[in-house]
Amino acid sequence: MFIHVAIHRPRLDKAELLVDSMRRFGSGMLGQPGLQQFFTLRDQKTGALIGLAIWDSKEAWEAARPVMLAAIENDPFDEWEDLPPDVFHLDVLWMGGEQ
Repeated sequence: MFIHVAIHRPRLDKAELLVDSMRRFGSGMLGQPGLQQFFTLRDQKTGALIGLAIWDSKEAWEAARPVMLAAIENDPFDEWEDLPPDVFHLDVLWMGGEQ
C-alpha cells in the first residue's frame, strides 16, 4: 500500500478555487489501476486543504500521475497559495483494526 498526502494552505479568498482543482485532480484518478480511495479534506481549525489518496503501490500512483497532472496543468497555484504544498509519500508500517 502507498499513500500520497498533500497539505495545501490556500489564501483565504482562493480556497474554493483550490478545492475545485483538487476535485479535478481526484477525478483524474478515477478508473486508474491501483487506486483504492481518495479524499479532499479541510482541517476545521486551520482551513488547510488535504488531498489523501491510497494506492496499491507507488508504481500505480506514478503510472496515473500524468493523467492527474493534465487535469490541473493550467491552474495558477502561485496565485492561490503563498507556499508550495507539503507532500508526503507514505508506506504503511502497521495497520490497526484488521484481524
